[in-house]
Amino acid sequence: MEKVVFEFTQNGPVLVKKDGKVEFALCRCGHSTKKPFCSGAHVDAGFKADRSMLELK
Repeated sequence: MEKVVFEFTQNGPVLVKKDGKVEFALCRCGHSTKKPFCSGAHVDAGFKADRSMLELK
């Protein structure tokens, strides 16, 4: 069974990891030009958010 983890990075995107490998990064600041994926716009937008993790079993 594959292990899927959502890593909510500090002041950045949600990294979706499968078996420890980053598959893609999702925007959570709302400013991305590549929604739903992260374009790095959170840096210029001054997005602030805490880090957390969610593991699916």
